[in-house]
This record gives sequence, C-alpha cells and structure tokens, in this order.
Amino acid sequence: MIFVHRTNSAANLPVVSTEVGWRLLRFLALYGVLLGGLALVRAGGVRALGELYRNQAHMTMTPLVMGGSEAVNLIVLCIVVAVIGRWERRGFDDYGLPLRFALKRNFWIGSLTGFLTISSTLLGMFLLHGFRVTNVAIHGTEIVSSLVGWGVAFLLVGIFEEFLFRGYIQYTLTSAIGYWPAAWSMSCLFGLGHFLNSNENLLGSVVVVLFGLLLCLFLRRTGDLWCAVGFHLGYDWGQMLFGVPDSGIPPYHNLLSSSSSGPQWLTGGVVGPEASVLTLVALLVVAIVFSRRYPEIRYPAPRLRAES
Repeated sequence: MIFVHRTNSAANLPVVSTEVGWRLLRFLALYGVLLGGLALVRAGGVRALGELYRNQAHMTMTPLVMGGSEAVNLIVLCIVVAVIGRWERRGFDDYGLPLRFALKRNFWIGSLTGFLTISSTLLGMFLLHGFRVTNVAIHGTEIVSSLVGWGVAFLLVGIFEEFLFRGYIQYTLTSAIGYWPAAWSMSCLFGLGHFLNSNENLLGSVVVVLFGLLLCLFLRRTGDLWCAVGFHLGYDWGQMLFGVPDSGIPPYHNLLSSSSSGPQWLTGGVVGPEASVLTLVALLVVAIVFSRRYPEIRYPAPRLRAES
C-alpha cells in the first residue's frame, strides 16, 4: 500500500511514503487475526464457522444478538487500537474517541439530531401518503425492555462503527492524503459494508456513503466522534421505535407497528427509509444547519493538519 503526501510547492513532485501504508496494514492484520481467531474459537472450528455464517441471514436480529456481537467487535477493536497506539505513542484522544467526553454534550446533541432526522423523514413520507403508524406493538414492561435494550445495542453499534471507520484509519489516512479524501474513502467502505446486508440495494448504500460523510463532518467540526456516535444511535433507535427496516433488517420488538406504501423512491421499500429520496433531503438540511452552527475546524489537531 502506497499513499501520496501533498506538498506545499507546486514545483516539487508529490512525496511518496509507505509509512502510512505499513501502519494501516499492521492495524488491519492485527485486528483481522484477533477477530478471526476469536470467531473460530467461539464457533468451534472452520466448518462450524462457515455454517454459522450461512445461517446468519436467517437469524432474528434481537437487541441481545446485536449488542453481544457489537460488544465483542468493540472490545477487540479497542485492544488493537490500544496496542497500536502504544507503538505510535498516541491514545484514544488522538484517534477521535476521548473517553472523558463519553456520553456528554456532543453525544446528546448527536442523539437528538439523529432521532429528529429519522422522525422528520417519516413525517415527510406520511404527508406524501407513503407511511403511517398502525398500532402499538408492545405493552407494559415490554416497552421499557425494548427501548432500553435497543438503546444499549445501538449505542454499541454506534461506538464500534464510528471508531472502526472514523477512528484510527481516518486519522492515519488523513496524515497521508488529507481529511476529506480520507473521509470519502472510508465513507465508501462504510457504504460497501452496508451493501452486503441481505436486503440492501444500491440507492440505500449510496445514501449510507452520504451518512458517512455527514458523520465525518460531525467529527471535523466537533473534534471527536461522540456527536457521530450519538447521531448513529438516535437514527437507528428511531427506526426501531417506529417499526421500519434498518438497512434492510426487519424491525423486531419495536414499540410501534407501521406500514409503508407507494414508490420505492419515497418509502425505500424493504431497505427502509435510508433508501428514500427524502433521506437525502434530510441529510442535506442537517449538514447545512450543522455547518453554520459549528463553523470551526477542530479535527484533526493542528499538528496533524500541518503534517498532511
């Protein structure tokens, strides 16, 4: 892997460096070995792991299943980042996840923004006669267990996916090719990862790429990943609350039952609202408002900006 450093002099050719490539390769290799080895141990061998992978598409995605899987992934990721960070003499703060800011102001701003974004999208569908809430799906203590269970599960999803796609790799790529080229690269990988979901389609994956860029904007303007983590949580939690598919995954143990009808460009079909044109509008509005509210560039740190 070879990346090109930008140069301040137009007369000089770009300086080619393999250092960043080796750093990324080391990170990916360590993460892959640890996660793959753990998966083999848990499954009981290669054959059992293959069988588990084939049956995954038919598995019901409950809060326990999702949360447990994301917790394991997150633990492995944090171990790898801690080890790599020790080698590079950096910490979680440098990679965008300062633990002292966990679940504080930026997180709650992101959570509220994410929930309002999915809510306004579904409201637009309702006004265009493409979506309606039909019933309350659960009652009594099930409401609390559902809201809390999905909240914890999506919190783990948000931390893991943001730290994986916009943590160490985003930081390292930025030092080689600049912030936004790195953000585009990671957002495209983010969209590709969602495209592998069983019911996902091309439009939904393209929208996920734009989601990724919006989350990169949050990182750029707030200085850390907690606003992006909150947005991720609020948006996904809102989809489950309203009983709509999430990246093609059917809702389970959701508070409300709902139905959609009309063209796929409006409703997103089996993929869910993320494949709706209205989501594009909602993301654009959020990006404009957020850019005006947070005009200052806070990430990466001045030292890294000087190196890129």
